[in-house]
Amino acid sequence: MDGRRSLGRRFGWLWAAYAVSAFGTSLSFGAFPLIAVLVLHAGPAAVSALAAAGLAVGAAVAVPLGPWVEFRRKRPVMVAMDLVRFAALLSVPAAYALGALTFVQLLAVSVVVAAADITFSAASGAFLKSLVDRDDLLVANGRFEATNWTTIVIGPPLGGAAIGAFGPVTTLLADAVSYLLSALGIRAIGGGEPRPEPAGAAKGSLLEGWRHILASPVLRLFFFQHGPRQRPDHGAGAAADRPHAGSAGASPPGSTRSPSRCPASAVCSARGSRAPWSPGTDSTAC
Repeated sequence: MDGRRSLGRRFGWLWAAYAVSAFGTSLSFGAFPLIAVLVLHAGPAAVSALAAAGLAVGAAVAVPLGPWVEFRRKRPVMVAMDLVRFAALLSVPAAYALGALTFVQLLAVSVVVAAADITFSAASGAFLKSLVDRDDLLVANGRFEATNWTTIVIGPPLGGAAIGAFGPVTTLLADAVSYLLSALGIRAIGGGEPRPEPAGAAKGSLLEGWRHILASPVLRLFFFQHGPRQRPDHGAGAAADRPHAGSAGASPPGSTRSPSRCPASAVCSARGSRAPWSPGTDSTAC
């Protein structure tokens, strides 16, 4: 019965935004390397660089982004990152239609989307916790998880058929539109969101976060076990696992499905609390 109970209109909008975005990302699974090879005739080295670009961005921005997002309202950040990804991805089919698409642009879009993925994921988990009661987090995360796996099962086969019929650029256009719809859905959530009050300097918070992870045997183990395997969604061969919620949300929302996951529930369970799961790596999940 818990799975059927209503979590409210605002959660409904967040869930819908995640579902649309997650499906769009799974539909475009593998589109970037296919565009590089089939449209731009890129070689193995170029495709490898496309895959590595997202990882490099993740390593460069993931650490400082936590404190930056922590002291900002989460919903505006999520909407802004959806719109950034929409504009970046839309530029690819637009340039292709004009005959002006280059590998440099494809690489730049991959980097921009990867940075936006990470920023969205950092905000989405904290926003979900503010949206539903603590006792409803398990149900909310279960709905995001079910939606995520449904899109993973359905999206790539449909995307493959679309790529075969219309080319890889078409699925990237669908993914771009899914981000726009996600932004509209998150915007429709409405309601107020107080601006977080910083408890100290951002730099101090960052250092304290590292100390907390390295001092805890459980967190340290999970960090070194899972951290090196995290990756953004839109590099070559990216997974279709965002939260956007979408991840909202991939995780959710919005994810891109950052479709890499933080073992938040296990970590927070070890710390004696229940953690909501969010698409992508959520630095605030605990």
